[in-house]
Amino acid sequence: MKTAFFSTKSYDREYFDKSRELEGHDITYFEVPLNVHTARLAEGYDAVCIFVNDIADTETIHKLASLGVKAIALRCAGFNNVNLKTAYENGIKVVRVPAYSPEAVAEHAVALILTLNRKTHRAYNRVREGNFSIENLTGFNLYKKTIGVVGTGLIGTAFCRIMLGFGCKVVAFDIRQNQELIEKGVIYEPLEKVLFESDIISLHCPLNPSTAHMIDKNAIDKMKNGVMVINTSRGGLVNSIDTIEGLKNGKIGYLGIDVYEQESELFFKDLSEMVIQDDVMARLISFPNVLVTGHLGFFTKEALEEITRITLQNLSDLDAGRSLQNEVPYTA
Repeated sequence: MKTAFFSTKSYDREYFDKSRELEGHDITYFEVPLNVHTARLAEGYDAVCIFVNDIADTETIHKLASLGVKAIALRCAGFNNVNLKTAYENGIKVVRVPAYSPEAVAEHAVALILTLNRKTHRAYNRVREGNFSIENLTGFNLYKKTIGVVGTGLIGTAFCRIMLGFGCKVVAFDIRQNQELIEKGVIYEPLEKVLFESDIISLHCPLNPSTAHMIDKNAIDKMKNGVMVINTSRGGLVNSIDTIEGLKNGKIGYLGIDVYEQESELFFKDLSEMVIQDDVMARLISFPNVLVTGHLGFFTKEALEEITRITLQNLSDLDAGRSLQNEVPYTA
């Protein structure tokens, strides 16, 4: 299948080019993201393959359809950047990678927690400068702390298991309860109670109209003073302006984010020689108790291998006209 890959990096080329499943696929890599202005690059291709910050909105999909593109293959789990209604109306199939490595993202959430708590990043920088003082690096025991988990899908479930292993009390909110987690000791509660009880809150739910800005001033006001908030899911779950206010007044004691609502203008780019134009991000990274990683949670060898395998399988199924196991359905 002839496919145009957008937003590609060196690691995309490395893993796709060496894949055993590559045979039969004609791939062209474009470093630019997909949007209405770059969609013309897909002329002559059967499909486009996109990532989290590509834009497949109504205008872009109309352009793709006019060029003869028949499919959009996401090499990620989320699909909030695709207008499914427009794709369906134009006969464009949408497929994704629903589960590449839940453990990768769950473990990264734990890494954010441990780094923020024990301040290992600050200790590292001190020692590099010959400063071996441990003043102001006090952390806290995770043991017996209450961990609030919002969303217990595959990633949330993996995260719950890890935190139970730390000896934490784990409370969770989800519209569907996981009986296996209940048997392991996870307690499901209403969202407000999870926010109120938790020492650490970790978000593992999808972004949709009902979850957009679920962490806002109203939600923050319900939390414990000094709470730690972790987001490795989707940036739009968090209202950044309200979060900054929570950090300023001390309601939020720690913030760890691997995702950001406006990340498409920042993440996956080297801006080290430039002035950051995003004032909200500039303010967030100015706080000593905020840790930002640029959408790194998925980035493990195992996850990249699985993303490659499933993406190529999706494209093969499309090309052969087989049933699409990972199709994203549209329901009006």
